[in-house]
Amino acid sequence: MADRVLRGSRLGAVSYETDRNTEFVARQIVEYDCPSGHHFTVPFSAEAEVPSTWECKVCGDTALMVDGERPEPKQAKPARTHWDMLMERRTLDDLEEVLAERLAVLHERQPGRRKSA
Repeated sequence: MADRVLRGSRLGAVSYETDRNTEFVARQIVEYDCPSGHHFTVPFSAEAEVPSTWECKVCGDTALMVDGERPEPKQAKPARTHWDMLMERRTLDDLEEVLAERLAVLHERQPGRRKSA
C-alpha cells in the first residue's frame, strides 16, 4: 500500500474543460474616464444595462463613461440632529420645566447647601 501514491490536483485550481465548441455571449466594451486621469474599459453583456459611472480600478474614485451623461445627484435628506429629534417630542416649555426639575435635584445633592425656605 505504501508503494501507491495518490495523484491529483488542488480543488478548483485547474479547469480541464476546453473552449472548443462553446459560443461566448455577445459583449460590448465600455470605456470610462476617471477624474484623476485614469482610462479603463469594462466588458459587459450586449443585453446588459450599462451604468454611467463605475469605480476606478486604480484609485477607487467614481469614473464617468466616455461620451456619457453625468447622472443627476440624488436628493439627500438633511441630517437630523439630536436637537431636531428632541424638538419633535417636546416643546420649549416642557424642556425648561425638565431642566428646572433636574437642577433642583442636583442642588439638593450638593454637600453644604441649605434648602431655601
